[in-house]
Amino acid sequence: MNIRHYQMCSKTIMDTSDISIVFNEKGESDYYTNFIETILPNWDTNEKGYAELIKISDKIKKEGKGKDFDCIIGLSGGLDSSYVAYVAKEIMGLRPLLFHVDAGWNTDRAVGNIEKLCNGLGLDLYTEVINWEEMKDLQVAFLKSQIADQDLPQDYAFFSGLYKFAKKNKIKYVLTGGNFSTECCREPEEWGGFPGIDTLLVKDIHSKFGKRALKTFPLVDILSYKLYYRYILGMQVFKPLNLIPYKKSDAENLLMDKYGWEPFQHKHHESRFTRFYEDFWLPRKFGFEKRRAHFSSLILTGQMTRKEALERISKPELSEEFLQKEFDYVADKLDLTRVELQEIFEGQNKTFHDYKNKIKLIGIGAQIMQKFGLEKRLFR
Repeated sequence: MNIRHYQMCSKTIMDTSDISIVFNEKGESDYYTNFIETILPNWDTNEKGYAELIKISDKIKKEGKGKDFDCIIGLSGGLDSSYVAYVAKEIMGLRPLLFHVDAGWNTDRAVGNIEKLCNGLGLDLYTEVINWEEMKDLQVAFLKSQIADQDLPQDYAFFSGLYKFAKKNKIKYVLTGGNFSTECCREPEEWGGFPGIDTLLVKDIHSKFGKRALKTFPLVDILSYKLYYRYILGMQVFKPLNLIPYKKSDAENLLMDKYGWEPFQHKHHESRFTRFYEDFWLPRKFGFEKRRAHFSSLILTGQMTRKEALERISKPELSEEFLQKEFDYVADKLDLTRVELQEIFEGQNKTFHDYKNKIKLIGIGAQIMQKFGLEKRLFR
């Protein structure tokens, strides 16, 4: 077996921990070249982007006349979803329903941010609380599966809950905080970036390691929301932040000044489990640092220098004392002893390929989307 020599992109900090990364003769990775050649020429946040934003908002307003809400936004309390709520109300003039899924791991700051935004923007909030016993059982099952994708139970709850609610209440338009500015460098599958909601994967893992039936846990398969929801029900997903100037620090300052919103130390830190997973579990058990993709996105969009990114990633985001306390917290919340969670942590690593999944089918869909320009980020 050929062992690949370590290499890091000369323009970003993506490296060979992504086993599929490709470099040119200049040492530039395909993440960089894809940004320059594919994303940048098709990303307009000035007059053209604003015109498209207004065109979309006019369409949503027209179809939403006479309804309580003309669109829905999934709100986590983090920056991207918080800012898109501001844009929807204050720039697009829409009447969104803010929708939050409580999967049991909200930080106090996230809860506070959600409340401040709802009050400041004068918008209604609907919170769906996931059955904790089912949530806990699925998360423990995923931990025991030993795959890198440990945030899938939360992600599945968030997105499935949103899609099901929108379908039930006939809300046609979904606005998300997805964007090129902070997410142009997509995390590869191996880093726990499994694309989409794969009910086959969930059911196989849960059948092997779960103990409780998932009677109420929301699950909407990727094929359902990509095909049935989109083409039969007419549900559409928009990403307003790709059509306007969106700089992380500016957005944080605006939300802080207007609503008392409080920023997080790093992306995804609004969830206590995600923070633990990305800052402790994933890098120490699997050797994957999602911060590489997060920082590389900021480098590519001119919001961070490569030197700053290298310095920051050279050390953990959080102190060892804090992370060890979080280890105990996660174990206790999942009804595991520290020893039990440590045994899982030290177990043999696996990948989603060790379980039934639809990755080949999802991959074909991704290729089709790239071919037609619907997905411009690298997808692997």
